[in-house]
Amino acid sequence: MFRRTLIRAVPTVMLGAALALPGVSWADEAPNTFIEKVTNQVLDTIRNDPAIKSGQFAPVMAAVDRIVLPNVNFKRMTASATGPGWRKATPQQQQQLQTEFKTLLVRTYAGALKSVSNETVEVLPLRNATGNEVLVRSLVRGKGDPIQLDYRLEKTPGKGQGWQVYDVNIMGVWMVESYRNQFAQAINAGGVDGLIKQLQDRNQANAAR
Repeated sequence: MFRRTLIRAVPTVMLGAALALPGVSWADEAPNTFIEKVTNQVLDTIRNDPAIKSGQFAPVMAAVDRIVLPNVNFKRMTASATGPGWRKATPQQQQQLQTEFKTLLVRTYAGALKSVSNETVEVLPLRNATGNEVLVRSLVRGKGDPIQLDYRLEKTPGKGQGWQVYDVNIMGVWMVESYRNQFAQAINAGGVDGLIKQLQDRNQANAAR
């Protein structure tokens, strides 16, 4: 259930968090307003994009790589998912982990964009939101029961840098925590290099499909 929900729901939000309108200063937006505006924009974009609707994968991958990556803190996400193994990894291993994990997530997101149809996103009011890290809660409504979809965001330092997503909670399961359990097993079995190899193998298998 988690895997199916992740594949269907997360791409909408992660890509949505990246599709800001040119010239808009998202750094000055409240985080829930930021999520609401950009997710609604991306839903419209996906529904009206002929390349995505026809199932062409390469243009989707290119768009995700170009637009999403600057708006997601993949380093923090990878470090959190790797857990204590991150501190034991060499700088080169850390870079390899980040690259392979990023590739895994981007392919998952890009492949799922084709399934978006009539979903809508309801962003809920913020609760005790202060500082540069906040929790934004939302519900994805479509067929069946609403899907709980929450995001942890951080406001990056520097003027105009804006908010970045670093974790997603789907129906009570945090994405980073879920991967942390998988990564810990791989590290226990084969060390950091074993985890890198596992991610490389998964990415190669996905690319061959």
